[in-house]
Amino acid sequence: MIYSYEEAISKYKTNYQLGKAVENKEIFKIEPGLYSDQEFVNYLLIINKKYPNAVFTSDSAYYYHNLTDVIPQSYFLATHRKATKIVDDKVKQIYVPEDKFYIGISTIKVNGIEIKIYDKEKLLIELVKNSEKIPFDYYKEIINNYRSISNKLDMNKLSDYLNFYKNDIDLFSKIQKEVF
Repeated sequence: MIYSYEEAISKYKTNYQLGKAVENKEIFKIEPGLYSDQEFVNYLLIINKKYPNAVFTSDSAYYYHNLTDVIPQSYFLATHRKATKIVDDKVKQIYVPEDKFYIGISTIKVNGIEIKIYDKEKLLIELVKNSEKIPFDYYKEIINNYRSISNKLDMNKLSDYLNFYKNDIDLFSKIQKEVF
């Protein structure tokens, strides 16, 4: 389990006792302000603790949904536009407008760890919307994987989500052309 500094102090009562527990390897200091009862911790657990309101998106989400086999070099996290800037070399923060941020949030288990992630329908819209900014080969790989699961996509969700986008008709026709 991962503990914030406040949770660790609550457990060990004083900063001195917490320091002793770290020395005796009863608890491990993972990084400033984070402690764990295990010496080695999956970084997904750290992300869940540090950024509880963030949602996995973009390259990370494509990878975790098995839409690509390209392992992302960073963890891509979506936050709403007014969120505090994430200062972490391992994380790429993507600011999402408030009206689109909460659309399509779901949870999945990755290596036994439950994470918040955008569902495949929301990711498909974002993929097509941002297709000009994505390397062609990478885009084609993900689109081909979407084609292979097209019968499993929820068209009602897709249609509902598209209503939040200004160019929804253009996006829908491009999705129809590319995937179905």
